[in-house]
Amino acid sequence: MSISALEDNNPSQNRQDDFTQLVTTRRSVRAFLPDPVDPELLSKLFTLATSAPSNCNSQPWLTHVVSGASRDAMREALMRTIGEGEFVLDFPYDGKYTGVYRERQLDVGLMLYKALGVTREDKAGKRQAFLRNLEFFDAPHAAFIFMPDWAGIREAADVGMYAQNLMLSMRAYGISSCPQTILGYNADVVRKQLEIDSSQKLLFGISFGYADETRPENQICPARATLSEVTKFYV
Repeated sequence: MSISALEDNNPSQNRQDDFTQLVTTRRSVRAFLPDPVDPELLSKLFTLATSAPSNCNSQPWLTHVVSGASRDAMREALMRTIGEGEFVLDFPYDGKYTGVYRERQLDVGLMLYKALGVTREDKAGKRQAFLRNLEFFDAPHAAFIFMPDWAGIREAADVGMYAQNLMLSMRAYGISSCPQTILGYNADVVRKQLEIDSSQKLLFGISFGYADETRPENQICPARATLSEVTKFYV
């Protein structure tokens, strides 16, 4: 057995601690600094993401990253369409959670509004909080995650693993991120901005860059379900 194989089978305590910290400190950031990520680091991060597993090694993810002028143009297009209620989704989503899932949705929403100083009656404040999504929370980059038009639920699961790989890779290199379903609410306008055809179907987007740690919306810490709530072991 090679030395590298032995290391893989017996990870050091440091590696375990580093991975634990990496996973548990990843969070959705909603305020970014304007500083762009170095292009070489961008290439490295998106290369690392492609090591994700997929059904029959199909690797059904198709990613488009906007920065600079292309980011600005995309932001303006999303504000004109999604921002005005013009929705064209490739994959239906009604957001109607029930039970504990609805409770979790409400909890994080209330935490965010409280951090932003938005009250229940503040319609203008709520709209501004909504539009911040379409501004990528001022992030210098946004990735739009597509899959081929023939792909279905199984492939969407593969794309989810790719996206998690991507966000953990970003976290390892000090880059913060925020996955956003809202960025997929008008697939037609996104395709138009990217100059691609309908053979690629849009799932969601990820805003990313360096976190602005001074902003109150980046201080919230949503609760996580306990292990017993989501996992059952059989012997």
